[in-house]
Amino acid sequence: MSTIAILGTGMSSLGAAYRLREEKPTVVLYDKNSFTGGHTATVHFENGFSFDYGPHVSFTKDERIQDLFAASVGGQYEEVQYFLNNYWQGHWITHPVQCNLYGLPGELIKNALMSFIEEEKQPLPKVENYADWLLASYGKVIAETFPMAYTAKYHTTPAENLRTDWMGPRMYRPKLEEVILGAVSPTAPNVHYIQGFRYPKRGGFQSYLDGLRTKAEIVLEHKLVALDPVRKELTFANGAKKTYDAVISSIALTDLLPMIAGVPDEVLAAAAKLACSSCVLVNVGLARSDISKAHISYFYDKEVIFSRLSFPHMFSADNAPEGCGSIQAEVYFSKKYMPMDRTPESCIEPVIRDLRRVGLLRDDDRILHQNAAFVEYANIIFDHDRPAALATVHGYLAQIGVDYCGRYGDWGYLWTDDSFKSGERAAESALAKL
Repeated sequence: MSTIAILGTGMSSLGAAYRLREEKPTVVLYDKNSFTGGHTATVHFENGFSFDYGPHVSFTKDERIQDLFAASVGGQYEEVQYFLNNYWQGHWITHPVQCNLYGLPGELIKNALMSFIEEEKQPLPKVENYADWLLASYGKVIAETFPMAYTAKYHTTPAENLRTDWMGPRMYRPKLEEVILGAVSPTAPNVHYIQGFRYPKRGGFQSYLDGLRTKAEIVLEHKLVALDPVRKELTFANGAKKTYDAVISSIALTDLLPMIAGVPDEVLAAAAKLACSSCVLVNVGLARSDISKAHISYFYDKEVIFSRLSFPHMFSADNAPEGCGSIQAEVYFSKKYMPMDRTPESCIEPVIRDLRRVGLLRDDDRILHQNAAFVEYANIIFDHDRPAALATVHGYLAQIGVDYCGRYGDWGYLWTDDSFKSGERAAESALAKL
């Protein structure tokens, strides 16, 4: 019998195992952690609060994946109407901000409209980076005040240093009449690409993954330290060695390549150019649930430490004790552009300080829970080094017969359904090798 080894137990790895569930090869999944789920795991605390590793929800329009996820939780999921907002210098703004300027200072609205109109008159410019696209799409005032400021916090590098191939539907380019309507009316139409999402009723986002498991063996606390593509052998930190006939990895490419025996120097150099942000998640539990009407909030002010907040109790009431609410703050760093200069725990106090600054935390609030978690790999940074470096790395993995999947294997901006399907594609490739 052939053996297909899958490195990781997150969404993409389970997608690979799911595709292989009725095939002849033996499938074994290995994970460095003592728990399954990877970046889509949920942590349940004894005080009744539950927090995912980041604000994971399912808003896929793929009916096959919708049905698959629904079945994985026995049809027990919340159907939530998405509401997002933004915070800028004391103002709460409906998302996306470029279509919802109403209520901002009059001088800013005037300058934003004039800048947008002036840009509309210009011939289409040559777009060489994300900053070019923002300026051409929104005008200088909106672009610099909002998305360019957010980019520096969230992606840890200026918009000029980013390409545009990550965007997809994420950034809405409005018509002039939409900008004007949103500037004079508080009831502009919702043009966001996400209108609603699904989330498990119980158990956090990981409930989807638990229900997607197949009969494949899962081996925990096995951290890969070496991969020999010639001998087709995996070596783990605990000394265990396992052979494979095909291997699928969801490990971050920047970690995987140095572990492979015989990697050429130019391939290692290419892998070192790949950039990804890291995130400190600060989780806060409160003795009240009326914290915010939003599910996600974005923050543009440089002096506010977090880039984004999510409110897990708004995804499902099961994520917090009855009558309580929860906040998850995201603070970003990156090895390449913004090295981490503090411990995760040292982020807790400034997050709580800024929650008070923006008015979400009251002086008399009872804080029932607080903790910080470090996520080494968060968002892929689509800088100008990425295309050539990624082509070199992926080309080498193809040569040695190592398949890859997921956000950190594909090194792309994948949502959860994309990750699942990425695993399925990797499984097809592995089968072809057998």
